[in-house]
Amino acid sequence: MRLPFAQIDAFAAQAFQGNPAAVMPLAAWLDDDVLQAIAVENNLSETAYIVPDDSGAADFELRWFTPGAEIALCGHATLASGHFVLSSDSSIERVRFRTRQAGILEVVREGDGYAVALPAWVPAPKDMAGIVAALGVTPVETLWHDKGYALVILADEAAVRGIAPDLRALAAAGQLIAIVSAPGAAIDVVSRVFTPAYAIDEDPVTGSAHAVMTPYWTKRLGRDSFTAYQASARGGYLTCRLDGDRAILGGKCTTVIEGTFFLD
Repeated sequence: MRLPFAQIDAFAAQAFQGNPAAVMPLAAWLDDDVLQAIAVENNLSETAYIVPDDSGAADFELRWFTPGAEIALCGHATLASGHFVLSSDSSIERVRFRTRQAGILEVVREGDGYAVALPAWVPAPKDMAGIVAALGVTPVETLWHDKGYALVILADEAAVRGIAPDLRALAAAGQLIAIVSAPGAAIDVVSRVFTPAYAIDEDPVTGSAHAVMTPYWTKRLGRDSFTAYQASARGGYLTCRLDGDRAILGGKCTTVIEGTFFLD
């Protein structure tokens, strides 16, 4: 079996920036263990699979797998999937994806990039002493969302950039996504995201984390939009806007590999 394959840097204006995702269009779903094995073989933070949606609710079904597990929401791989579809036909302005745990997601053209609409997941204050200890930080505030997102607010950008977490202890806390964020020096909001339980120690640029941060930071900043930078080694810039119950994330994509995956 030969499967088309593209590797796309999402939230990136050029190659070697942002977060790489594999996008693989399928005619029909393969067994879950095969989808997981392909994600392990790809060894990227995310492999996205799209299948034509026969329900009429969307254009495609969409699922995301890390090398460790299937996840509920992935923003950068949704953006990459939108780029994969839209870049193949300049007459199409938007594409809709039906997902299993995050509802209908849409990617639209926006300037020379794209905007992806994700559910705005509002975190609530919660004491997370174990996670904070694993991160090795002194938080200003800690919040939690039941989809498994821990949002830890620090005082400033330097504190975010200086984190050296105990990844083994963080992985032992369970399948969670640990977001550390603070006001930026030259940009509104900076963050880093750690996901060792999903076999990715530090995620380069995390759309779903910004779907959690958008409700928090728009309220704290007192406006409905802000600029953001995820300060990983690769780094990535986003725009974030709250629109009702949706977090609208803007960014560019760059295709870096196209090819064929051979499956026995």
